[in-house]
Amino acid sequence: MLETLRHIVQEVNAAEGLGDALRIIVRRVRDAMGTEVCSVYLREPATGRYVFRATEGLNQDLVDQAGLADGEGLVGLVAVRGEPVNLENAERHPDFCLLPGIGEEQYHAFLGVPIIHQRDVLGVLVVQQSQQRRFDENDEAFLITMSAQLAGVIAHAQVAGAVQEEALAGAGAPAKISGVAGAPGIAIGTAVVVSPIADMYAVPQRKAENRRQEVRAFREALQCVAVDIQTVADNLGAELSPEDHALFDVYLGILDDSTIGAEVVGLIKAGQWAQGALSQVMIKHIRHFERMEHSYLKERAVDVKDLGTRVLAYLQEADKQELMYPDQTILIGEELTASSLGEIPREKLVGLISVRGSGNSHVAILARAMGVPTVMGAVDLPYTMLQDRELVIDGYNGAVHLNPLPQVKRRFQEVVDQDRALTRDLESLRDEPCETLDGHRMPLWANTGLMADVTRSLEQGAEGVGLYRTEVPFLLRDRFPSEEEQRQIYRNQLEAFAPKPVTMRTLDIGGDKSLPYFPIEEDNPFLGWRGIRVTLDHPEIFLAQVRAMLKANEGLGNLRIMLPMICNVSELDEALDLIHRSHREIQQEGVKGELPPIGVMVEVPAAVYQARALARRVDFMSVGSNDLTQYLLAVDRNNARVADLYHSLHPAVLQALCDVVEAGAAEGIPISICGELAGDPEGAVLLLAMGYDVLSMNATSLPKVKKALRNINLSEARELLREVMEMEQAGAIHQRMEQFLTEHGMEKFIHNPVD
Repeated sequence: MLETLRHIVQEVNAAEGLGDALRIIVRRVRDAMGTEVCSVYLREPATGRYVFRATEGLNQDLVDQAGLADGEGLVGLVAVRGEPVNLENAERHPDFCLLPGIGEEQYHAFLGVPIIHQRDVLGVLVVQQSQQRRFDENDEAFLITMSAQLAGVIAHAQVAGAVQEEALAGAGAPAKISGVAGAPGIAIGTAVVVSPIADMYAVPQRKAENRRQEVRAFREALQCVAVDIQTVADNLGAELSPEDHALFDVYLGILDDSTIGAEVVGLIKAGQWAQGALSQVMIKHIRHFERMEHSYLKERAVDVKDLGTRVLAYLQEADKQELMYPDQTILIGEELTASSLGEIPREKLVGLISVRGSGNSHVAILARAMGVPTVMGAVDLPYTMLQDRELVIDGYNGAVHLNPLPQVKRRFQEVVDQDRALTRDLESLRDEPCETLDGHRMPLWANTGLMADVTRSLEQGAEGVGLYRTEVPFLLRDRFPSEEEQRQIYRNQLEAFAPKPVTMRTLDIGGDKSLPYFPIEEDNPFLGWRGIRVTLDHPEIFLAQVRAMLKANEGLGNLRIMLPMICNVSELDEALDLIHRSHREIQQEGVKGELPPIGVMVEVPAAVYQARALARRVDFMSVGSNDLTQYLLAVDRNNARVADLYHSLHPAVLQALCDVVEAGAAEGIPISICGELAGDPEGAVLLLAMGYDVLSMNATSLPKVKKALRNINLSEARELLREVMEMEQAGAIHQRMEQFLTEHGMEKFIHNPVD
């Protein structure tokens, strides 16, 4: 069964399009199960109708013609119930509905299973047989497994098919791809696709601007690869048998102008750019070899892929022209990184889409800091086909709209205009204190990492920095910055905010923040070597960074040092020893200055339960609610599949946040919070009530939080907190918070989807 499943899924993945994929499914499933009929019905989103899309055994002439209304017939019953229907005599069932002309009268046994993707029923997979019998458990298990395996492939193929139709016909049907909200806001712009180096499966489709130049570049890349292969063959000549040596001649022949090379040149001459033509041809041949049953021939797919990758690498290296960015650029990639954000002029960037990642991954946090609407985890987006297409990003609700209807685009433009008006309205609060109606003062600080954050934070009225992400300068380089380079970077931050406090977190890499020159390969990086664990294992990195911070603070005195990912007292004691050692060393060098306040981040459950023991050793504590929520709920914040389980207002998270405040109060030290929850007006109201001393957030969130807190009384926030702490579900808490904001005239902070 597993081998059969693997072969079918592999063949479907290699399909040219949705129609081809469905034909493969019905043919291979019918053969594998030994039935007489296999059919697929797919739901039409606009009408809810289940259309007869592919069959083996029934009338092919009615494919794409016949169908059943939502809830009609046995197919509708399977879809409504969302579970298999297994009947030995289908026509006796009260929901049976005969489709005229389809030819199923002679088939009595019926087994239908739903095709479900991300909780949506996409369609129904059906097998039928003339013999009156109930399909056995193995048949049912096989069909359920097949349906589950194919659901994602079908969902992706549906969207890709719609985009392909638009490319051919000039206009396509509207499509909405769901992802995860990464950074709030609406963006309307033109897609620019970025692809990783030498990845054939990520090359965007693009038209050739100069076909002759593209052909010449392709042939030059072929020549470079041929030289490489010949060099390897010559170097290994004495060690290879004549048969092995002949293999290199085969490699050299694969890409010449009479075989695969000719196909690539043909596509270029038809208007495709060299990289896209190479990718298209090579993937087709790779899939051809992978489908072969003979093991020797199947292994040739690896050789073809290797050759294609080599040629692509040379093409990318030779393509020196800079990517042209339109004025309203929406950057799209399989997995966007901090460095990819830095390559585009900021004034041209209006939105981001990352196929992988979630709303709490590092790039999403940076996007929120930059105020760029972002959608993460758009796994069904055929992003390589979207170069130069007009898109709409809904960063509030995590959706990407392809080919939006004029009226939908107008509604999004209205939201953009409303957001701008709200921003202008909030600008008047810049110099006003964040103070509740009954006089309680709440300092609002900013989270920073890029130099651009400094100006934005000061413009928005930040009273300090609660989190400076020191890893950002490390991420933007191709080597570790020297101690002096770090000192200059930190000095710029400290001077910009002086005399306001600046809290610098020591290097926090690992998890979703891997340095290209210091890679950390782990199966489970969020539970692995990250944060303080890395820097304690590499004290030379930690000591250089702390010395740079202390030197940068000379004559200013507004530095605070914060330690990430602390989960036990011994780690904290070891880090404190190194900090004191760094302080002694710089004093011996003649640098003056007292040891700055030192604090810890509370971002793992162990730190919550040891909060008082940690508090006794430090000057302050700051909750990192992003990671704390992740670890409390066992939800990988980079995994779009479980993103809807990541609830910052989960009762367990709120209880942990209360416990940390109580621990800090008991030991007499201030408690701040620098996670994304602090920048959400709903969360800020509850954090105020809990007793947090400082809220730190991305600069773009400062005005909204200030507006929210200036519109309420501390006493009513505390009453609200008592109410929500009795609730058992995050959804109910979220609804109550939205109601509270609406009651206080802040309904503008609530954004509902635009359809």
